[in-house]
Amino acid sequence: MNKRQSMTFKELVLKRYKEYFSLKTLQALSRKSIGIIPLPVYLILVACLATMVLNHQLMGNNICTMIALLAVCGYTCSAVGQAIPFFRRIGGSVIIVTFVPAYLVAHQLLPADFVLPIQAFWENNHPIYLFIVAVIVGSVLSMDRQVLIQGFIKIFAPLLMGSIVAAITGTLVGLAVGLDLFHIIFFIVVPIMAGGLGEGAIPLSIGYAKILGQPQGDLLAQVLPAIIFANLFVIILAAALNLLGRYYPRFSGDGCLLKTDKEKDDTVKAENSHEDARPLLTEVAATGMTAISFYLIGVLTHQLFGWPAPIAMLLIAILVKLLNLVSPAMHQGAIGLYHFFVKVTIYPLLFAAGMTIIPWDKLTAAFNLPFIVTVFATVISLMATGFLVGRKVGLFPIEAAIVTGCHSGMGGSGDIAILSAAHRLSLMPFAQISTRIGGVIVVIIALLAIGFLN
Repeated sequence: MNKRQSMTFKELVLKRYKEYFSLKTLQALSRKSIGIIPLPVYLILVACLATMVLNHQLMGNNICTMIALLAVCGYTCSAVGQAIPFFRRIGGSVIIVTFVPAYLVAHQLLPADFVLPIQAFWENNHPIYLFIVAVIVGSVLSMDRQVLIQGFIKIFAPLLMGSIVAAITGTLVGLAVGLDLFHIIFFIVVPIMAGGLGEGAIPLSIGYAKILGQPQGDLLAQVLPAIIFANLFVIILAAALNLLGRYYPRFSGDGCLLKTDKEKDDTVKAENSHEDARPLLTEVAATGMTAISFYLIGVLTHQLFGWPAPIAMLLIAILVKLLNLVSPAMHQGAIGLYHFFVKVTIYPLLFAAGMTIIPWDKLTAAFNLPFIVTVFATVISLMATGFLVGRKVGLFPIEAAIVTGCHSGMGGSGDIAILSAAHRLSLMPFAQISTRIGGVIVVIIALLAIGFLN
């Protein structure tokens, strides 16, 4: 009888236990991760959070608990999206992180003790603004001055032409599939390019209610589906453009809008590869406080003059950069601030946004072929025009198309989802111009037009 046969059952089990749960095995597991979370830490967090939910002790007012909850949920959904072949290449992670939570909430597949704290945290704290503040200020302050000037001037050409072509195309396609002209223009085409939910859908529905004499809630329900479906299509198209850039590099700036921007970006990356070029934590923190101060000034301008706070903040950051008030330390801090928020906070924020602000019932209610075809035609014509016109005015076509596509996003959260799917969050300042300023102009024109017709 050999040694293996002479072992008792208990000894064999103990040996297998030691083989599978040895120190080396645990060390190997610790090198794996779900998103940014090491696998052992992820398992501990899941166990703790599940126990809290089952015991009805999940504390939504505890910032540490909410960070853990959103990180686990966001990175889990992202990992699922990354695991699906092909789907991951067309923005699968972003789509799952954003829309699966909305589906689960609508069908009550999640316990209330899980959902309500996240919704309360989102509504009470508006964490999306912190992300936008960090990414806008970080990218603007780390950008070259000349590139900044040229980029903001040139992006208006594809944005303007894209909006005109999209409006015409969407209207004609809508008529071709049998939709009513008034409904096409004011409840599909205009909402798509109105600047998202807070800055677009709500002002539109309020204005429509006053002019048409209908309940604002009913009108809001009619404009929301076009915005949400448009955002979904832009996410997919942005991811597709990212793939196109891999096969045809001449069309892509890898996140840079101008050729000069790409050349200088490559130089900066080379410089930052050295140890002494890495930003210090104090520099990142100082830039973060600078960004928050810009945002507070934006909030005051909104309170005093009614201007959108993100746009005011963006203009202040641009002015500071143009006046050469950015020190080398702040420049390095801006790079660190931008990269931290881009790499760490995207999926947790998108998960919370999907659970809180996307009404799944309105999406399914509006799901019919004529509507879908009209929305898709509007979005793809907008981005195709941005691609062509951007190339003509000296922009990288893929970046120009993506920024133009942000004009039909869901506001700040939509821009994050679109640029994340395209791996181009460095375009956030230009996306905000496209979304906010473009949206305000569309809303004003639409309200004037519907008032004139009625």
